[in-house]
Amino acid sequence: MYIVMITPECAPIAKVGGLGDVVQGLSNELSIRGNTVELILPKYDCMRYERIWGLEKTYNNLWVPYHDQWIPCDVYFGFAEGLKCFFIEPHNGFFQRGTYYGQPDDPQRFAFFCKAALEFMLRSNKYPEIIHCHDWQTGLVPVLLFEQYKYLGMTHPRVCYTLHNMRHQGVTGGHILQQVGLDPAAYMTPERLLDHTYPHGVNLMKGGIVFSNFITTVSPRYLDEIRYTDQGYGLQHTLHEHSQKLGGILNGVDYKVWNPDIDPYIAARYNLKTLDKKYENKTALRHRLWLRDEYKPIVGVISRLDPQKGVELIRHALFYCLANGCQFVLLGASASNSINADFWYLKQYLNDDPDCHLEIGYDEDLAHQIYAGADMLIVPSIYEPCGLTQMIAMKYGTVPIVRHVGGLADTVFDANYAHKPYHERNGFVFHDFNHEGIEAALHRAIGLWYEYPQYFRELMENGMRYDFSWNHPGQHYLNIYHHIQEI
Repeated sequence: MYIVMITPECAPIAKVGGLGDVVQGLSNELSIRGNTVELILPKYDCMRYERIWGLEKTYNNLWVPYHDQWIPCDVYFGFAEGLKCFFIEPHNGFFQRGTYYGQPDDPQRFAFFCKAALEFMLRSNKYPEIIHCHDWQTGLVPVLLFEQYKYLGMTHPRVCYTLHNMRHQGVTGGHILQQVGLDPAAYMTPERLLDHTYPHGVNLMKGGIVFSNFITTVSPRYLDEIRYTDQGYGLQHTLHEHSQKLGGILNGVDYKVWNPDIDPYIAARYNLKTLDKKYENKTALRHRLWLRDEYKPIVGVISRLDPQKGVELIRHALFYCLANGCQFVLLGASASNSINADFWYLKQYLNDDPDCHLEIGYDEDLAHQIYAGADMLIVPSIYEPCGLTQMIAMKYGTVPIVRHVGGLADTVFDANYAHKPYHERNGFVFHDFNHEGIEAALHRAIGLWYEYPQYFRELMENGMRYDFSWNHPGQHYLNIYHHIQEI
């Protein structure tokens, strides 16, 4: 099968969050299964170009109709971790901003990208069976495909559209439709792209939902949450109207990257049979971060410092852990200046504490070392569509402590209270988003580590036995692709 991913991210070259990991992992799995997979991304100036092999210009002067003019673009080709990637570079500087997102004209930038991706496919005679789009940034692709480009000969592709995070929907003005050659009056209706909140707003994510052939979310529980709770952020009715083409598929983890048995970034490689070597990584992590060697558990956080991720509970957990016989390690940064400033203050305040290290930023090598060296990992999200950190942590024998939402609830089963056999329990879970909730989970986890180390080790081993690879999700997506081909 010939599949084209149109995406704003792909790890490791252009990654802001889990979306990039998902695109890379799923694309790899589909390729391994014998499918032809190509990716189309913007050519950001801030990509990790050192991770792209053989980058070269392959298509000069792709002229894209946009806003009563034609904008020239160059298209580059290169391999990212073995994946075939095309990068679109418009000459108007849309993606020469030093950042992936966060610009005032993001809707214009990504609306143009949608148009340019389809124009490139048309001009280069690419006719895949499946176009797989991701999040609001590519929501206009199915709209443009079925309202414009099918009349230019692109009648074959079917579209799968994945919702990674409903919080960000690409709400903008009607002029965006005009810029890509659509009549705003025809599409700004409740059953099409009209936003539910703003009477003159266009919702790009809604366009993807309405016009695609199938919609997936990144975990089964998140699918229920966005349909039946306020996590749908106003699109609950739209999802209900299109429920016949909805499915929830849990993301996978790329075990070629996140696997302590082959990890090149950690001090000692290990697996379920050689689990004791994990503690060499604990010692190495302490030495790297100037923590004292003492009989204490290390509690880790690897996260964007975003309100969604439960920043206030992360902050509270920091002091609770230090007061209750733990060491605490954090790796993360925020797009919010105020949140970053708060954690920089905490870093300076705790600078001389031998049991604490805060790393404000992101360091891929250090992330691997924290997964390998920590005893526990906290994920106290307000909402979490899927979450990869808890699944990665389990592969490394690091016990997750999570809130019972989204994909966290689909993957972590409480040591004391889960309706699962003991050999399937793999972490600690709390429900209430408050200090008491996370304290209760931490109290149980820390107590088990100190008082019943043999049972804590059983939790570690249980987590390592779980298979969160892309094997099962990959097959689910192929089943969807085959299904929509028959439509």
